[in-house]
Amino acid sequence: MDVTFFTAWIQEIIRVLSINRDLLTRLDAAIGDADHGTNLDRGFTSVRQALSDTPPDTPGQLLTLVGNTLIRRVGGASGPLYGSLFRQLGKSLGDAPEVSLDDLAAAFATALESVTRLGKAAEGDKTMVDALAPAARSLSSAAREGLKPGEALGRAAAAAAEGAKATIPLQARKGRASYLGPRSVGHEDPGAASAALILSALHP
Repeated sequence: MDVTFFTAWIQEIIRVLSINRDLLTRLDAAIGDADHGTNLDRGFTSVRQALSDTPPDTPGQLLTLVGNTLIRRVGGASGPLYGSLFRQLGKSLGDAPEVSLDDLAAAFATALESVTRLGKAAEGDKTMVDALAPAARSLSSAAREGLKPGEALGRAAAAAAEGAKATIPLQARKGRASYLGPRSVGHEDPGAASAALILSALHP
């Protein structure tokens, strides 16, 4: 997996988030500020421009640029959290021109740690971690099993989608949604939903 592969991933994220902008905003309207979809769409539109202005040479450079752009351009909690995720992915992959499934799985595990540390969230708190954590575990398991990248990424995307849906019956314990207490039950977490969409773009 080289820089072309990861560029295609980011371009697919941009497309998927644009299509699902209103859905994410509706999810956020139920338990948050009603701006999640709009913020992410704007942030990744800025990512597209950044990649055009400074085309990266390696996967690590690309993902670091994505992370830095999101931190600068996306408001609320999602900017720092997604920015941290992508920046840590880039840092973990370093300057290697090509990335193996083992490399990507290890990078995702480290990036997940960065997000959980920054957001002080764990699985079950009804956050993006509920989608990212099962995806990271799935990638690690697939790497150990020696699966081909396509199958491994498909499994990770499915795990993220299942994790996002599993937030519906949960009561939020972090973020603005936690202020609602029991009223947050019955709604899919918008951060988990956007994380699942971002992982689905790895395996469209």
